[in-house]
Amino acid sequence: MIRVNAVTSNHMHALVSAFRGRGAFRRRLALGGAMLVASLAVACSADPVVRVPARYAADARRVPPDFNLKLSDGAQIPVRTWEASTSRPRAAILGLHGFDDSRDAWEFAAPALAERGLVLWSPDQRGFGEAPRRGDWVGAARMVRDVREELALLAKAYPGTPVFLMGESMGGAIAILTMTAPDAPHIAGTILLAPAVWTVGGVAALPVRIAAALAPDGRVTGRELPVHVTASDNMAALRRLYFDPLTLRSTKLSALRGLIDLMSNAARAAPDLRGPVLLVYGDQDQLVPSAAMAQVWRNLPQNVRRDLIPGGHHLMLRDQRRGRVTADIAGWINAPDMLLPSGGDVAAAVWATLNDATPAVAGR
Repeated sequence: MIRVNAVTSNHMHALVSAFRGRGAFRRRLALGGAMLVASLAVACSADPVVRVPARYAADARRVPPDFNLKLSDGAQIPVRTWEASTSRPRAAILGLHGFDDSRDAWEFAAPALAERGLVLWSPDQRGFGEAPRRGDWVGAARMVRDVREELALLAKAYPGTPVFLMGESMGGAIAILTMTAPDAPHIAGTILLAPAVWTVGGVAALPVRIAAALAPDGRVTGRELPVHVTASDNMAALRRLYFDPLTLRSTKLSALRGLIDLMSNAARAAPDLRGPVLLVYGDQDQLVPSAAMAQVWRNLPQNVRRDLIPGGHHLMLRDQRRGRVTADIAGWINAPDMLLPSGGDVAAAVWATLNDATPAVAGR
């Protein structure tokens, strides 16, 4: 039986959660944990090679990019695209994938969006997929600059078409930082799918910070820990994610440290989101804790539409019932004043009540 690591691109949450205690014990545990993580990371100095059984060869296929975007610093960014099935697209979306993922993140959901008249551009974010500096953490500021340039190029390619920014997990955190900047781009709206918003500080973050200082290029895979999570209920999608040659199967400690900082910064910035926003979260998300999401949820501004997907996992657009999410995305884009098709408005209100996340400011 093939063991698919369901944590794959999101084991940072498991790593941070593994070292929790109280007082002096927490500090000793954090230091010991950091030394352990660093020693394990040094032993894993390269991305592991995965042997693909013949029956899973299709899951290991490399899909070439449709084109490369040349950014202002000369970087070539590979992009996959899905064109709208309608003669004239209703909207053009720039999709930002999650941590250790790639431009292939939208494979399962993009065809349904295209059928609803939506164009999707999916670039490899810098440091991931086949973008420059694969495996390195280039910094949130660099990634935000890339997004701004990519949005401008998307708008130029589809003049007169509403442009939206969509981000999943880490991509959602980058989208938040992009749309909370004082000079945030003027776009039609932002879609956040299980955004990585989690204020991790103090002892909880200490093991990773110490380990990253000791062995910044050391790598972890998530298998070093006795913490296992389910990122999606769709085994076919998880298998594709695992065997995809663009997926990073190990993570540098320096990148993990950068991600922790990004999650914290995005959580703090979220109340300043500009423009129309749809935030989608699943109540079975085992990677962004409900308490972390609730803290952000209750402080979002009035321009944010909250959408709760019952049974939804972290990788909602890979779930077996991902049609609920694609319907809500298309419904919000095409008819923003109507109730969401999945019933997510009502589910969001119920979830907020049960999780002490009732918005501080009235509004949808």
